[in-house]
Amino acid sequence: MLIIPIKEGENIDRALKRFKRKFDRTGTMRQLRSRQQFTKPSVKRRSQIQKAQYIQHLRDQEDI
Repeated sequence: MLIIPIKEGENIDRALKRFKRKFDRTGTMRQLRSRQQFTKPSVKRRSQIQKAQYIQHLRDQEDI
């Protein structure tokens, strides 16, 4: 559970912004979205390889 201490006289919008920033850093929403649908390890590995190939292709294009 995230705890955000609010200082005396601090604006609630500013505290909410700090909470959102801290919440994003924990990666909770990414984890929840990834757990909604199961992907087989082979499919996950294949997508990682395709992503690496795409990035490598972009880097090769820069060198040309």
